[in-house]
Amino acid sequence: MQKPEPTVARWLFFCATFVFFIAVVGAITRLTESGLSIVQWQPIMGVIPPLNHAAWLHEFKLYKTSPQYRDYNAGMSLAAFKHIFFWEWFHRLIDRLLGFIYAVPLLWFWKRGKISSELKKPLLGILVLGGMQGLLGWYMVKSGLVHRPSVSHYRLAAHFMLAVLIYCCFIRAGCLFGAAREAGSETLSRLRNLARLAVGAVAVTMTWGAFTAGLRAGLLYDDSFPYMGQHLWPGEMFFHKPWWINFFNNPAAVQFTHRAMAVTTFSILLILVAWGIKLKPPPRLKRVLAGIAIMAFVQVGLGVSILLTHVNIIVAVSHQAGALTILALLMFLLHNIPYTEGVKNHAST
Repeated sequence: MQKPEPTVARWLFFCATFVFFIAVVGAITRLTESGLSIVQWQPIMGVIPPLNHAAWLHEFKLYKTSPQYRDYNAGMSLAAFKHIFFWEWFHRLIDRLLGFIYAVPLLWFWKRGKISSELKKPLLGILVLGGMQGLLGWYMVKSGLVHRPSVSHYRLAAHFMLAVLIYCCFIRAGCLFGAAREAGSETLSRLRNLARLAVGAVAVTMTWGAFTAGLRAGLLYDDSFPYMGQHLWPGEMFFHKPWWINFFNNPAAVQFTHRAMAVTTFSILLILVAWGIKLKPPPRLKRVLAGIAIMAFVQVGLGVSILLTHVNIIVAVSHQAGALTILALLMFLLHNIPYTEGVKNHAST
């Protein structure tokens, strides 16, 4: 069992916060159509941006060979290019910085014996996931540099959800190195399976949110809610064959699916909160449950606002940040729900 190490816990929570920041910058990069502005992947030299006019002209010349410039941005000025270049460059820079922020302290704490043997492999696993994330990011960008002027929504979702997985791993690890569970949290033992379901529901909803963003499906049916045209579902719901492919590739059906999942997840979260409050948890966990309820309402409001504001960038970024906030609260809640029933059953056998 890992003994509490507050310094290690603070470092891991800082890493989780940094992933949160990276996700926000990633959302801005996507919403400003900046992700395809850098058409080369240079893991080391890419840290340095163009430093003179000639270097900027070279980068701009490379961008002009991309489908995005040809189909959408032909005639773009150098000043406009610098704007979209900044967001992609900054996003890649802070991705690399996270690797440094994580790897160096990990080595330090490891050498000082602050990490128990059972947690060494999981923490190394997070480092591996970070490396995979960099490769997946470039794999995503490549999909928009050959024939199509946008990235694959499948690769976008994979890139985003791997970041979410790393985020959750940091939070979980931080909790393990932090203080012991809240006193009196045993009352919530029956809530564990529902809390797990809530985490899964949020993750699936976020995946379809990434599909929605990648297909620009949020720009459809943006004049009313909950209706999509004259009905609760789009008229072109099953335009493609076979029928099930619509839930992945048909923008209107993908938006409908995201809406349906959001409503389902909202209901699960409210049930979780109501049941949790009924079980009379300790004050701190009661506040966590209240936070989940508040964020559930805020998240639904932001989701509807994205449509009605025609995907306003501030609202859209806030919506993504809200989903990550709910996940963090759920992860903290799960950490504080002991396996009381499991321990009893084991003892009886």
